Parts: sequence; C-alpha cells; structure tokens
Amino acid sequence: MARRPLEGSEKRLSDQARDLGPADPNERLEVTVLVRRRQGGELRSRAERLRGGDRSGDHMSREDFASQFGADPADMDAVAAFAQGFGLSAVARDPGRRTMVLSGTVAQFNAAFGVDLRRIQHPEGSYRGRTGVIELPEEMHGVIEAVLGLDNRPVAKPHFRRSPAVAARVAATSFAPAQIAALYGFPGGTGAGQTVAIIELGGGFTPGDLDTYFANNGISPTPSVTAVSVDQAVNQPSGGANGPDGEVMLDIEVVGSVAPGAKIVVYFAPNTDAGFLDAITTAAHDTVNKPSVISISWGGPESSWTAQSLSSYDSAFQAAAVMGVTVTVASGDNGSSDGVTDGADHVDFPASSPHVLACGGTSLDASGGSISAESVWNDGASGGAGGGGVSTVFATPSFQTGLSATMTAGTATALAMRGVPDVAGDADPETGYNVRVDGTDMVIGGTSAVAPLWAGLIALINAAKGAPVGYVNAALYAAAASGASPCNDITQGNNGDFAATPGWDACTGLGSPKGAAVASAL
Repeated sequence: MARRPLEGSEKRLSDQARDLGPADPNERLEVTVLVRRRQGGELRSRAERLRGGDRSGDHMSREDFASQFGADPADMDAVAAFAQGFGLSAVARDPGRRTMVLSGTVAQFNAAFGVDLRRIQHPEGSYRGRTGVIELPEEMHGVIEAVLGLDNRPVAKPHFRRSPAVAARVAATSFAPAQIAALYGFPGGTGAGQTVAIIELGGGFTPGDLDTYFANNGISPTPSVTAVSVDQAVNQPSGGANGPDGEVMLDIEVVGSVAPGAKIVVYFAPNTDAGFLDAITTAAHDTVNKPSVISISWGGPESSWTAQSLSSYDSAFQAAAVMGVTVTVASGDNGSSDGVTDGADHVDFPASSPHVLACGGTSLDASGGSISAESVWNDGASGGAGGGGVSTVFATPSFQTGLSATMTAGTATALAMRGVPDVAGDADPETGYNVRVDGTDMVIGGTSAVAPLWAGLIALINAAKGAPVGYVNAALYAAAASGASPCNDITQGNNGDFAATPGWDACTGLGSPKGAAVASAL
C-alpha cells in the first residue's frame, strides 16, 4: 500500500523524555480524525475579511455553517471505510465539526497510521507517545487533515497563579470580580440571554461552593452552571485547591460575577491535543446551548505543538468567528519566555491564533473606587509575568499592520508576525481575585482570570446589543488607531524581554478594558 506523510504531523522526543519501549499493543484508545471541509477556501476568505474589519455580512447560523463548510459525508464514509479495513471502528462522527472519533487498539492504530506508539517517561509524568510522522494511504491524502490523540501527552497548562496572601490580607490586596468590573467601567446589565462557554482540561466545580461564593458576594440566585462531557471527561473535582479545581472555579466565579444572568456551560475534556480541540469545536458548534463567547485559560508554548494541531485549532477559531462566537484566551503567566528554557522568546498558543482575543496581564492598584495605577504584571520573585511577544507561526494580521514590539533594551521592531496579546486586565496574584475553591477562600491571579473577565464583558455587550458581536479584534484596534482607544493604555513595566510603551505593546496589547468604550467600539 502506497503511503504519504501527513503534513505537519512530525513529532520529536524532548530532551527530558525517555523511551521505555513499545506501548501495550492491546491498549484501547480513541483518536480524533479531522476531515477536510467543503469550501475551505471560502471560509478562509470570510475569516480574512473579518480580520480586515469587514463586519458587513451577517454571522452564519451553526446549521448553515455545517451545511456549507462542514465535511462532505462522502469523505466521512471514505475515512470510516479506511479505518474499518484496519479493524478500527468509528464511534462518533460530526460532519459540522469535521470530526470522526475512531476506536481501536494500539496495534491497530500503529498499522493504520504507520506509527510506532511508545511508552514515554517525562519529569512531568508518563504518557503514550510517538516520534516521526503519521503516514496515510494515498487515497486518504488530502481527505484527512489531522490525526490527534495517538499521543496522550498533556498539551496545556492552566494559566492561574495563587497569591501567598493570608486571609487577613485578602481585603486589602485583592478584589471581588465585580469590583474589578466596576473599576474598568463595565456596562450595566446581567448578560441575560447569553451563554458563555468555558473550556476546562481537568478538575471540576462543586455546586455548594458556588452557592456559598455567590451568596457571600451578594449575587442571587446562583448563576446557571452546566457541565458538558467531551471525550468521556467529566466534572470531577480533585479536592485540591492548588490543582485544576482552582482554574475551573476561578473561571466560573469571574464570569458569574461579571454577567450573573448569563448561562455558563463548562466543557470538560481530556488534556490532550484531541481533547482540547474537541472541546473547542463542541462548544463552537453547540446547537443546544449556543454560546456567543468561549473563554479559554489553558495553553502551552507554540514550540510544543505540532503543525497539524496549530492549523486545526486555528481553523476551529476561524469557524467560531464566522459563526459570531468571540473567543477569549489567556496569554500565559511566564513572561516573554513562556516558560521555555532555551533562552529565546516564545508566545503561548492558542492565544497566538489571530482569530482569538489574546488576554495579557497587569498589576492593578485602586483607591476610592477608581484605578490609581496599572502596570505590566511581572513578579520577579516568583517568575510570574504576563505572557506576550511575537509569534513564530502566524503571520501579522491586517489589524496589527504598522505596529512594533519594543524590547526592554529599548529597540523597537516592526511586527513581522502576529503580536501577542491583544488586550489585558488585572492578573497579578498580589492584586488578584477573591475566589472560593474546594471550601477554601483564597486569592488567585494569572492571565487565566483575564480571559473570563473579557468573556463576561462581551456577554454584557451582546445582551445589550441583542446580537453577538463575534470577532472583535479588528474593531478594537481600529478604535485605538482612531484616537478613541477602548482600553487603558499601560505604559509602565515589562514582561521580561518586552517593554510596555504608549499604544500597543507585547506585554499588555492595547491595554485593560474601558468597558463603555469597548461597548461603543463594538
């Protein structure tokens, strides 16, 4: 059988990883196959027009999108027949999401995709992995765009940081999310009629904790929170306040405080390249809950992703934009290096996709109900700092044409690729958010808090407008260029190698929100 490598599928073993031998050939797994879409070129054209600021066309309904831009059923049938030939079974298929989930053993997947799955030991844990490329039969070349889930290595980390502040210091050093919304001048309303999707790759929430938290913050009734299972993951609190529960509860409590009338739907998925993508596409294409905003507080350095993953996720965000769904993403908590130790600058993905609103971090001081000072979040003691820089993957979007990234050393270089972040908000754990996690009241910061903060703001705007604003980047940048910036310009501080400057910068983007001005710009 003639085979060809699947473009973008190559993987290498990291220097810290150790090959322990072949994976159990009888181990069963499920793998996500992404099938080409109909009229892919037209979708890219639509997304390009949105990036250029053309919002004249109506957003497509999810049903119309699936019909026009989903996978051809004939292609889905061909992939199912190919899989069946190797003993694999198609346990789920969704033409609108272009997704087919295949089930089988390690031995069957090795044969079907020309891989050699191995047991890999890494300092952060063991996983099933592979090296080299995925190979496809000639007849599947061009039909299958990505094969995700063969490798079950965790691909993302939550971007929250816990404050070491003790309970006695909480009132003096932190804020309820509603206080932060007030400081940023968020418009009134509750977000009623809107649904905010939250993507989670671990942990869970406890309804009793939510009831207590919102009651203590004067929010009644408790906002509606629903869990959706993706790829068999479920709402499963770990019971440890420092674990992923902190991310889940932070996200829910920030959105619920800012937009208490909005419905919150939490999509739980495995922390793999397949699970993360499936959660995003499930939320974007959800015809039952119909979220108008998706908040993502997980990610990893661009350099840690395969090209097929980067492309697949970005395509999912293009689809969300065309369907009128705003996606807010945390830019990371490890400054200009994004936690990579090679001495180079890195940005976090999926924040670096040009089809999401990348959210960076600030340190916020307030007095008398107003902001007294705001600078780049950079805590040198713990190493926590807002992520930002210049992508090595995605081209400069048209809304960033003519902008420059200024280094801490003072040199300014015109953006040759996508700049990160787009906007910012309070993320310093020392000026962080009062939350409740697993029965414990604490203060949490990180850019993980900024993505749901902006998601809540967008929900308020959507509710007032009576329609989703959808892709917002171009409009925000255009307003800033006109001299009526919708953001508080942050000009002090750095995130390591990049410095804050007047206008857009690679630490805080356009700045923190001026709620009414954001609403006006959109």
